[in-house]
Amino acid sequence: MSAAALDPALAPEMAEAGSRPESLWADAWKRLRRNRAAVASMVFLIGLSLLAAAAPWIPGLADPTLQDLRLGASPPSAGHWFGTDELGRDTFARVIYGGRISLMVGLVATLVSLVIGVSWGAVAGYRGGKIDELMMRIVDVLYSLPYIFLVILLLVFFSRSILMLFVALGLVQWLTMARIVRGQVLSLKHQTFVESARALGASDAAIIFRHIVPNTLGPVIVFTTLTVPAVILQEAFLSFLGLGVQPPDASWGTLVSDGARMLALFPWLVIFPGMALSATLLCFNFLGDGLRDALDPHDRRDVA
Repeated sequence: MSAAALDPALAPEMAEAGSRPESLWADAWKRLRRNRAAVASMVFLIGLSLLAAAAPWIPGLADPTLQDLRLGASPPSAGHWFGTDELGRDTFARVIYGGRISLMVGLVATLVSLVIGVSWGAVAGYRGGKIDELMMRIVDVLYSLPYIFLVILLLVFFSRSILMLFVALGLVQWLTMARIVRGQVLSLKHQTFVESARALGASDAAIIFRHIVPNTLGPVIVFTTLTVPAVILQEAFLSFLGLGVQPPDASWGTLVSDGARMLALFPWLVIFPGMALSATLLCFNFLGDGLRDALDPHDRRDVA
């Protein structure tokens, strides 16, 4: 017979002693759920992403390239919720399909910057010494250059394809990521678990990418959620210059750019893609703020 059965007063103490402490991620998820703005933003972004991804298979959604010159530019109606443009194309369909391009540009370019920045910062922080100094001086030099002009030069001298847009935007976004990861690695590389891995004969690459980098994911995830809207906004700016997504494809940036030419006559051509762009940027920022608060180790509160 157990001690708890012999003495019921010992049951709570034994249960508490046998309970396992929550992990950082479980605690962060509990605190994130308390942030209503972050949760609502996450639901909105997931729903928008699913809607954009499934756009070609949504029944009743008009073809965004289908023109009806007889219809022309018409205001919102029951048949066309967001109205039509000057060529008679359904604006609602163009906003949904434009969201596919904008979100894809933001996510892929952020992934490119994530891979480069995490690898560069982790290696620099772990190796230290002259290698660290050289690698970070390269980052400083690139920081001094106007990054948007680098993107423009890459697009002008190579190609204006959407693939080149992914690469160009990703290549200028990794600098801050590298600094963040380097700072985290500098504080982790002398921890006990790193020394243990080194004593067991693990290679430098294994120590960096199997042991150290996973422990930097908190700040990396937060910064990633803030990088995606920055990339989407930069793509919109490039679209205003005619260097963004090229026809027949369209993004929110190109839709706003095209609609701005006829803002006085057909304001809905700017209002709806502009609202979609603004709402997405705000939701990414709300989600980033919520993740920052949830993953902050100095701000752990009781969430029971």
